[in-house]
Amino acid sequence: MSQQRHREDEDRFTFDDLSVVMGTYNEEEAIGTVLADVDDVTGGRAEVVCVDGSDDRTPEIARDHGARVIEQEPQGYGVAVREALLAAENPVIVTTDCDDTYPMERLPDFLDRINEGYDVVSGDRLYYGAETMPAFNRFGNHAFAALSSLLMGDRVHDTTTGMRAYRRELIEKIEWTENTGLSAELLIRPLMREYDVCEIPIEYGERAGETKLDPISGGYAIAKSIVTVCLEERFR
Repeated sequence: MSQQRHREDEDRFTFDDLSVVMGTYNEEEAIGTVLADVDDVTGGRAEVVCVDGSDDRTPEIARDHGARVIEQEPQGYGVAVREALLAAENPVIVTTDCDDTYPMERLPDFLDRINEGYDVVSGDRLYYGAETMPAFNRFGNHAFAALSSLLMGDRVHDTTTGMRAYRRELIEKIEWTENTGLSAELLIRPLMREYDVCEIPIEYGERAGETKLDPISGGYAIAKSIVTVCLEERFR
């Protein structure tokens, strides 16, 4: 992990400077809970952006909770999240999933680390064991972290977490290319370009609703993305 550089004379960010973004696809069971948690933690001050391709009530529920919903045809995880990141209007952006697995009560901790000077703050789901995660997925995520660490020469513990905070200026400077493997790319490119990145341990909850990612084909796509992105950054 890179070490943070202190930024002199920089105003501290508050929840008014925060955008929480996610891609949503048929998550009507959980989206209301997630957005209510964001609202409770931030006092309703954070912008929320959902890029949605659902055919259930997800976009309706999101709008009822005050989220800005951008509707698009389903094109995969990365396409939706990339659109959400680029649509965010505030200087600090936090990604999360809409299945109620990530702890929105930790948003203040992510914002604090950004205020300490970090460009990316990444939530490490595996630190506490992630017992609610299926065993095969947990093994895969450890393997992705090991592969990324080997190829980068920089130790990371959870390459594919969906909860991270970013400075908007970083998001706008880098061309993001991956789809299924976007979560890994969003960590690897900043690290290999020597941005200030840290990981913080987070709890990982039990998923509400059915998963959309096939663990075999999805795992292969993520591993391929890790190799592709690491090699691109190594030789850029």
